[in-house]
Amino acid sequence: MTDDEYERRVIDVLTSTHPGWHYQQRDLPGLPRWWATRYYPLRADQRKAGARDVLGRTTLHRLISALAHHDEILHRLRY
Repeated sequence: MTDDEYERRVIDVLTSTHPGWHYQQRDLPGLPRWWATRYYPLRADQRKAGARDVLGRTTLHRLISALAHHDEILHRLRY
């Protein structure tokens, strides 16, 4: 399996486990390589708790970790 095939599979898994996000790879110097952008904006209380509309990380592994942390934040806000 090539790196591109592996990355595509990881993105497919992310799309199925975190469907509220759009995933994108950008190769711009000095910026994170992998980005997740929410389809719908967060509420003010969600932002205040630390949730974000956009996450950028240098690797897919770090992006996955950031999404998991993000889910924990939102889970704590549910009543």
